[in-house]
Amino acid sequence: MVETFTPESVEAAAERLLAARNGGPRVVDLPPALRPTDWETAYAVQDALITRLGPVVGWKVGAADPQSEPFRAALTSQTVSLSPASVAHAGHAVLGVEAETVYRFDRALPPRERPYTEDEVLAAVGSIHAAIELVDTHFAVWGRATRLSQIADQFNHAHLIVGSGREAGAIVDALNQPVRLRVNGEIVLDQRGGNAAGPSARLLAWLANGGATSLGGLKEGTYVTTGSWTGITFVAPRSHVEVTFEGIGSVVVDITE
Repeated sequence: MVETFTPESVEAAAERLLAARNGGPRVVDLPPALRPTDWETAYAVQDALITRLGPVVGWKVGAADPQSEPFRAALTSQTVSLSPASVAHAGHAVLGVEAETVYRFDRALPPRERPYTEDEVLAAVGSIHAAIELVDTHFAVWGRATRLSQIADQFNHAHLIVGSGREAGAIVDALNQPVRLRVNGEIVLDQRGGNAAGPSARLLAWLANGGATSLGGLKEGTYVTTGSWTGITFVAPRSHVEVTFEGIGSVVVDITE
């Protein structure tokens, strides 16, 4: 393991991650000399990867619990779709389904010296949507790479499908919001609450005030998804997945061969 992660190391790590996405060999983890050992380095590698993947149109932000430091990954146009959507299972190591809520920003929040308040951030949100995030790994084995290597590789992101929604206004209740997940017509989960990250306002403010600044902040039209409400449900090809958030909207995706 190297003591100093140089700019050249950042670029080399991003190239390794990109190669796996383009059909190259998948490894259990990045080689020690290119493996991030702190959050700053992991985000630097992620940013370098994102610049190779395309324009940023969204973000995923989450946290282990309401007190933990959030984490983020930028999302590019090639992996963000509107419902109804169809995504092929082929080419993925696995495909897991997570029910999520997405905030669409109608006003940009560029980086600035004075931090945005939670109220300012929420005022920039135009609508809230039901969403499905599909998760995958570009490493050889699901869950074996270090957490920081996973962060560098968009934290297991495969695709985000944004469904119907409502105008922003009332805060989504992380403890009591009803959510239902169906796979091939069968209810897999039907519950109230379930997002371990807690209230979304804290996550969105963290993203606006630091998480997104290295890539230009939150732009108008950006979609931000704020963590899983249901955990991960792995699905096979020929699966029809539907998520409904009562009072918000619904979203569907077909997983094809």
